[in-house]
Amino acid sequence: MNGFHERVELAPGYEISRVIRGGWQLAGGHGAVDEAALNDDFLAFYRAGVTVVDCADIYTGVEARIGAFRAATLARLGERALAQLKVHTKFVPDLDILPTISRSYVEGVIDRSLRRLGQERLDLVQFHWWDYAIPGWEETGLWLVELQRAGKIDLLGGTNFDTEHLEVLDVAGAPLASLQVQYSLLDDRPARGLASACRRLGCGLICYGVLAGGFLGERWLGVPDPGGAFENRSLVKYRLIIDEFGGWDLFQALLRTLSEVAARHEVEISTVAARRMLDQPGVAAVIIGARSAAHLDEIIRIGGLRLTAEDHRQIDAVLAERQGPAGEVFALERDRQGRHGRIMKYNLSG
Repeated sequence: MNGFHERVELAPGYEISRVIRGGWQLAGGHGAVDEAALNDDFLAFYRAGVTVVDCADIYTGVEARIGAFRAATLARLGERALAQLKVHTKFVPDLDILPTISRSYVEGVIDRSLRRLGQERLDLVQFHWWDYAIPGWEETGLWLVELQRAGKIDLLGGTNFDTEHLEVLDVAGAPLASLQVQYSLLDDRPARGLASACRRLGCGLICYGVLAGGFLGERWLGVPDPGGAFENRSLVKYRLIIDEFGGWDLFQALLRTLSEVAARHEVEISTVAARRMLDQPGVAAVIIGARSAAHLDEIIRIGGLRLTAEDHRQIDAVLAERQGPAGEVFALERDRQGRHGRIMKYNLSG
């Protein structure tokens, strides 16, 4: 199998593949996970050059699944077999915990991730804070820095921080090596200041939602508006983003354009959508969610695709008609009274 060879250095000596396998789909909310095939799937991605897997303390069972894969593979093949493997997890304290969060709580969650993953040091911990109106996010960032200095964390990153709070963390002494944000053809909020701030601060953008939960693919091309009945929460979430973008008709116009570009290159719509994001300034890597290795060949083709000036012009012509989403990164999702916030789950630690 041909491999994915694009790599980037997030920090001196810390290199990752520019495509990351997402772990949210392994938490059970997107259908059954084939446990018997899981280790072989992890190894297939790794051997194909997708050497980073993304997970979180709040993704039910996922850290433990990755830990079991690491242990089984190391026992069978030895350390050299996974020499480039990086596991990116998150620290996402529950909304209910924020008012009383303490250093001991933070360390307890980090220690739990270490046990689940079977690691002596976490490769990258991505810090998230639900509500900036609740104090403690700055102190929590500094506690994570203390744990980094103690050897429990290699790199510290963030998740869903906006420009203002990213800069405050940096000045306070908790600079982030990376920032994971929703960024796609449908959602350009990071392009409005955050991306340039990240470049200035040496913080690489890691993009999730690049395929909008699967909406940016052939399955939805030419499909009438399905309304609101979807089989998983990802589709519910990204359908709201489609509405913000400009509605189902504009979304279909984008899909038709992506299909034309994809046909010229003999690839899939998803490949074009992911490549376009990798080409954006400040983007270090994109996360592609996968329950199995069934679509691994499509993912590998992202690395070989080179969009032309005409491809970009054609895509830009559709994007010029976008209406939103408006505002700062993750601001819509933080509004617990709004329609984006009402579908979020704010207390998932376990």
